[in-house]
Amino acid sequence: MRYAMLLKPHPNARYRQSVSQLAKIELQTILRAWSVQEEPCEQLLGCEPFLFFDAPGMADGLLRALSRHSACCLLCEATGDGLLKPLEKNPSFFMPEELPQVLKYKGKTNADFTMMLLNCALAASAFAKSEQPLTVLDPVCGKGTTAFCALCLGHNAIGLDRDEKALHEADTYLARSLKLNRLKHKRSAGSQTLTGGGHVQTVDFVMAQTAEEQKQGDTRTLRLISGDAGQLGQMMKPGSCHVIVGDLPYGVQHAPQEGRGVSSPERLLSRIAGGCAQVLKRGGVAAFSFNAYTLSRAKASAALEAAGLEVLSQPPFDGFAHWVEQAVERDAVLARKP
Repeated sequence: MRYAMLLKPHPNARYRQSVSQLAKIELQTILRAWSVQEEPCEQLLGCEPFLFFDAPGMADGLLRALSRHSACCLLCEATGDGLLKPLEKNPSFFMPEELPQVLKYKGKTNADFTMMLLNCALAASAFAKSEQPLTVLDPVCGKGTTAFCALCLGHNAIGLDRDEKALHEADTYLARSLKLNRLKHKRSAGSQTLTGGGHVQTVDFVMAQTAEEQKQGDTRTLRLISGDAGQLGQMMKPGSCHVIVGDLPYGVQHAPQEGRGVSSPERLLSRIAGGCAQVLKRGGVAAFSFNAYTLSRAKASAALEAAGLEVLSQPPFDGFAHWVEQAVERDAVLARKP
């Protein structure tokens, strides 16, 4: 059976140039999770970009995964007479789809790119077909874009950062969004003791779509942690996360902070990679994006391999590099815990 995916137009003119490239990688990764080895091909119909692919059928799980594709505008079955028959998408978003998009700030990662990277990490993991909520960690979360993407997909999220102001804005924004959408939730602030001494400040959200689901325990959680990602192993239990997704500082508008000094992206990744490998479940995937002008793909891969992770270097996982602006060429590396 042949299918076609219409790619949605993107408001960011710079990102729009890379949509087809990244959408193809995301689609191929999802198809592979359902044992479809077909390589999608791009074709213009009526001047609109489509990705075509062959698959034995459209199982519910595959349809749901494709409906959540970051660039999917329309899914169709390509009939033998050259016509396209639209399929009813079934994304099953837990939170409003616009949640990662609304909060705007200088230096924010494109939310569609974050969703793309998260979808690729989930599809490349051993948990791609799981029907249960997974746990997604962002150890450099900033104002929470990755966490909000994870909540939209119905997963639990953990966000960690040293920037207390950024975490406060993420906290305030989510609380306001939950009230605006009249979603049942509970917020609590506290302190968590670290293994080996010390403590970090935390904010926890427990959310449900309805009061009945809240009573039945059908909830999702978000924990925001104010702390150093280099101490990740002291904050979380081993094997407690299914997927890790982070966007490393690009070293242009701001650089990663380490204590009171400024660190390099390479040093930051080397410091946190060991903790990431420790808290990641076997079969889980860590995905990090970065500026190729300040951190090479080879060095990023080496840092993850040194932590005991297996870098996914074969196609399509070697094709994420794309131009963002004069000082930024964004790339990404995915690595699986064996």
